Amino acid sequence: MTNNIKPSISGYSKYNPEAKCRRKINPLEELYPTLPCKKYDVIYADPPWDYGGKMQYDKSNIKSINIGFEKNIFISAADFKYPTLKLKELKKLEVQAISADDCILFMWTTGPQFANSIELGQAWGFDYKTVAFVWDKQIHNPGRYTLSQTEFVLAFKKGRFPTPRGARNIRQLVSVHRGEHSEKPEIVIDGITKMFPTQKKIELFARQNYAGWDNWGLEIPEQKIEILSKSGLN
Repeated sequence: MTNNIKPSISGYSKYNPEAKCRRKINPLEELYPTLPCKKYDVIYADPPWDYGGKMQYDKSNIKSINIGFEKNIFISAADFKYPTLKLKELKKLEVQAISADDCILFMWTTGPQFANSIELGQAWGFDYKTVAFVWDKQIHNPGRYTLSQTEFVLAFKKGRFPTPRGARNIRQLVSVHRGEHSEKPEIVIDGITKMFPTQKKIELFARQNYAGWDNWGLEIPEQKIEILSKSGLN
């Protein structure tokens, strides 16, 4: 007896094939590019956190609204934009080799990755100290608990606080409208530069090439850009 029952169509069955095609793969044979042979007083990192393939979508994924899924389903995921890494892989990055005896680490994170961030900072040889910046993105994503509209920069310290210290009036709360996916507001690295104007500084997992900073990552432009001071930062 022939089974004529057709498999039900779901949002997942529609977007899963596309997701597989759009997922970014690390082009290197090794897990990471080579780190510089230098020691830095300030390290600024935006780790490519892995969310287990979790995707963002809108109401186009709801069968009762997008009947028959006739309209294209909106999907977005971190690994569509860049190769993501699991915590155990991030721990393998030898940040200890480039951090001075007295060093500050500023690390970007999100609510779901908060605990992992503290664990990662410790694995890199640092002690967690505080939340240095809170970014109000002025736009929200659906959240399981509350609407998600903020990201955080955590501060870690190794040894003593690097001196001499620059500005002491940099604000914790940064309110800047969200731009492209994973694009971080320049006001944050500007603030860090003002706090530590003379120290040796590097940005890890960089996607820009800021004057006064060394950088490391897969997607770094050749041309240096000046960090513009923003009104309202201090």
